[in-house]
Amino acid sequence: MSALKKLECGIFTMCLVQDGDRVLLVNRPDKLGFPGYLGPGGKVDFPESIAEGAVRELWEETGLRVKPEDLIYKGLDESVMPVTNSRYMVFNYLTKKYEGELLQNPPEGELIWVNIKEALELPMQPWFKRRFPLFFKPGTFEISTLWGEDSQEPVEEKVKTLG
Repeated sequence: MSALKKLECGIFTMCLVQDGDRVLLVNRPDKLGFPGYLGPGGKVDFPESIAEGAVRELWEETGLRVKPEDLIYKGLDESVMPVTNSRYMVFNYLTKKYEGELLQNPPEGELIWVNIKEALELPMQPWFKRRFPLFFKPGTFEISTLWGEDSQEPVEEKVKTLG
């Protein structure tokens, strides 16, 4: 039996806020990396739960408060890097219930309510553009990307809708 190789795992969340036919997006500037429109989210802090991380990140980035029980789990988007034995997992949520006012000076970029049907016309990271429509379909999704560390590009991608 061979020795187990240590696995590096990053756990992140994203939570889209839907208000009727609109969704709240962050317009991230170039200087913060991952520029363009995307959903609020970030790293889950240890030892908080994944849902608690989603609630905290949404509040920190937008000023909006949600309860964990009002989160709708939509799916997992993960990247796997075999050379470095790394896996990065993003747990995705949607909520239609929130309280509070949007931050005047949000830390991650300008907050904008966007019509869901028009959102894909905005500049987005390819990984978010692929994931965005899945938030609004019934059931959940699973996206698994095998990442080519030498090429810095996806080698293989599997997208499944479940339920």
